[in-house]
Amino acid sequence: MKCDKNWMRLYAVTDRSWVGKQSLCEQVEAALQGGVTCVQLREKSLDEAAFLAEAREIGSLCRRYGVPFLINDNLDVAIASGADGVHVGQEDLPVADVRRRVGDRMLVGVSAHNVQEALAAEREGADYLGAGAVFGTATKHNVTPLSYTTLQGICSAVNIPVVAIGGIGKSNLLQLHGTGVAGVAVVSAIFAATDIQSACRELRALSEQMVQG
Repeated sequence: MKCDKNWMRLYAVTDRSWVGKQSLCEQVEAALQGGVTCVQLREKSLDEAAFLAEAREIGSLCRRYGVPFLINDNLDVAIASGADGVHVGQEDLPVADVRRRVGDRMLVGVSAHNVQEALAAEREGADYLGAGAVFGTATKHNVTPLSYTTLQGICSAVNIPVVAIGGIGKSNLLQLHGTGVAGVAVVSAIFAATDIQSACRELRALSEQMVQG
């Protein structure tokens, strides 16, 4: 499935660390109302049955808003839930294996940290790349920030959309102007926000400003 670069503009990656007053589904709906253009469900601790049930619920919600819905690192759940795609890291399932299983019916996103990984992912069938971490991030440990120059190099080297990820928020998003990214993937700046809808509205406006220059 060809990836529309506009789907990458404000890419929400879930994190249940901030579930409390609202359920994750309610948080995702607030993000959708605020203008996110893609949602990735990331769950590292749920059992398979719970993950699948949640994926079906949030996937249905995304369809109502006409926004692509992807699963992080679990191809079986992605297929069973009818998700629009799956995102894999360098240590997850090989991209070529994922593409063989899903054919052209699903988006396949791949994490890339340098030009070599980016080119390999594109060659093996990736539809888009997630490049990072561009700034320090609280969601992953032992991650070396990706330099502006490397990010620029990745974007120049491939013909598929690249979304920047890692520590991105309102205060630093515009620093990515000129790199060539199609948009930003955001975790805590969305899901840790007191008012998720308003936060997404601001982030979306900044992202549009970033790509338009």
